[in-house]
Amino acid sequence: MTGPALYIGLMSGTSVDGIDAALLAIDEQSRELVETHAHPLAPMTRSAIAAISQPGADEIERLGPLDRTLGAEFGEAALALLEKAGVSPSAVTAIGSHGQTIRHRPASQGHPPETAYTLQIADPNTMAELTGITTVADFRRRDMAAGGEGAPLAPAFHRAAFAAPGTRRAIVNIGGIANISLLDGATLIAGFDCGPGNTLLDQWIEQHRGERYDAAGAWARGGQVATELLDELLRHPFFTQTGPRSTGKESFNLPWARAALAGHDNVAPQDVQATLLELTARGIALAMRGSGMKVEEVYVCGGGAHNTFMLERLAALLSPATVATTQALGLHPDWVEAATFAWLAHRTLSGLPGNAPAVTGAAGERLLGAIYPALQQ
Repeated sequence: MTGPALYIGLMSGTSVDGIDAALLAIDEQSRELVETHAHPLAPMTRSAIAAISQPGADEIERLGPLDRTLGAEFGEAALALLEKAGVSPSAVTAIGSHGQTIRHRPASQGHPPETAYTLQIADPNTMAELTGITTVADFRRRDMAAGGEGAPLAPAFHRAAFAAPGTRRAIVNIGGIANISLLDGATLIAGFDCGPGNTLLDQWIEQHRGERYDAAGAWARGGQVATELLDELLRHPFFTQTGPRSTGKESFNLPWARAALAGHDNVAPQDVQATLLELTARGIALAMRGSGMKVEEVYVCGGGAHNTFMLERLAALLSPATVATTQALGLHPDWVEAATFAWLAHRTLSGLPGNAPAVTGAAGERLLGAIYPALQQ
């Protein structure tokens, strides 16, 4: 019997704060995190991603070079990870790359199912050439072609990594967008996006204080929730949708928040930060209550796991459920998403489905991703 194989997972999320790279040793029964690396993106690249994520002129001419640039950046992230781990590229079975989402237009947001689409860039051909490692990418579109939302994909990994017999758990990922996975023992009951995560919080504090994020939620903690503003933000139709649903910065962005603010000119910037944090916490709590499942344990991953004020608000809103981070389950919250795509690459190369139809609404289980082989020696 052969031992675990090495896989790399690469992820850049809605917050565009860099590339997370994780090296995992994976077999059918286990997933061991071997090494991690946080790869920064240059401010110019981050700005180009923000620009292409909104409709504008010359999109194809701007997208093409950025796709290649990001492919190289993702490849460099993988190589830096391997150098840190002291592992040769030839020892790695495959890279699983999420890429960088620049559009997500699912059926749940009003797009006809036959033309709904999602687009992630970071050219996997460039990655495979640069690293010499087989690369698996474009995981979301097959699920969408099968009638699904194409997202979230993490719940299937959450089931594999975090399910426990006899325990009702929720895994809450707070990245740019927040999503949850509901686990009743070993059964994945549901999983879906529940609204904004860190994206509005990060954009607001960067604009008003020049800081990339609100460390530990300290600025929000010092503000007061503007109740009327919060009520208006919660009127977004996404919060009342049921069934498989996904969203992105197309729906929750700073221009949308500013439109709501137009009638609340007297709200101080710090109070807006407090209100936006409460919006994220309430969105998660509403989604959990709306599921009808009585959750006993909540484990948070993603950048929001470092926001202690956010965790306090979730504990208050979700009581009597306990709230902790996925570190308590043996996987550091910063690396759950990157680990997901290493696991998905393993599934693809093993001929196993990677989606969860109960989550995405797809017609059935599907093998996800396209394979870009390494150079033959």
